Amino acid sequence: MSTLFTPLSVRGIETRNRLWVSPMCQYSATEGMPNDWHHVHLAQFAAGGAGLVIAEATAVSPEGRISPDDVGLWNDAQAEAWAPIVAAIRARGSVAGVQLGHAGRKASTTSPLTGGRGSVSPAHGGWTTVAPSALAYDSFAEPVALDVEGIEKVVTDFADAARRAVAAGFEVVEIHAAHGYLLHQFLSPLTNHRDDAYGGSFENRVRLVVRVTEAVRAAAPDVAVFVRFSATDAAEGGWDVADTVAASRLVAEAGADLIDVSSGGLVPHQHIVPGPGYQVDYAATVRRETGLLVAAVGMIDDPTFGEQILADGRADAILSAREWLRDPHYALRAAATLGDPVPAPAQYLRAY
Repeated sequence: MSTLFTPLSVRGIETRNRLWVSPMCQYSATEGMPNDWHHVHLAQFAAGGAGLVIAEATAVSPEGRISPDDVGLWNDAQAEAWAPIVAAIRARGSVAGVQLGHAGRKASTTSPLTGGRGSVSPAHGGWTTVAPSALAYDSFAEPVALDVEGIEKVVTDFADAARRAVAAGFEVVEIHAAHGYLLHQFLSPLTNHRDDAYGGSFENRVRLVVRVTEAVRAAAPDVAVFVRFSATDAAEGGWDVADTVAASRLVAEAGADLIDVSSGGLVPHQHIVPGPGYQVDYAATVRRETGLLVAAVGMIDDPTFGEQILADGRADAILSAREWLRDPHYALRAAATLGDPVPAPAQYLRAY
């Protein structure tokens, strides 16, 4: 049995393998409600053998959406709409997870499915965005700096969304603190110019993500909690790998079970050269320095490569995204490639 197809237990929740589906925005919701598209999109990965299927960045509040077409978990009706989707994932042998997020200054933007780019004005269904500081991303609309009351609401919104995630049946909740969204904006000195308890020093800038982790853990005591970090801003003076290592230790103390290591997304002048496994070294550093469970992500599209990453001890699980879009049965193909038992539904076994 390959390492890739060895089960992994996280807080007592066992995934049948370590080849997982990364959150991927679909920009296909109305008023935050998941629909038939999300059901088919996510359930197909479970039928395709994934160990864990993580639903896309799901907004904890209406103003936390990346675009007006994003899904949410800010009300009970949305939780009820997620429940049959979660059940379909679980019925096909996968663990169901959801990524909870708030886009901050990168919210209220045009869906890429429309071919547009930039902020959506309130007159056209958008809203005023918020951030740690009143600094716009690129040409997007300038956000309003959150006051203390606004910060408290963010913590409460994450906790309430986590409770709804549990009610919907999700067994993994991932906190999105990467890719230039709100929690990442608080972490980085490039976007956080505050001079209060949430800005300035590393300890202050990491305070919000630690509080959110504590709140999510309290609201969802029996699920696995992941935190996704951008390991580096890839820009001078920004957040770096050493910061990620230190923050990973703090969120683990606050209740996180696994660190999902990505990179970038904070500023348009970042310098990143994508390529197969280009973020794996970051994951390996976090794992080595902290001893925590770590997932690697970033163009890991070859199962042999994914197996080598795990066998070398550089990560505990592999998260892939676009390869699952190209082949929703990626895990079935990967198992066959590695010579492992293929986790195919009985209806598909004749193909193997």
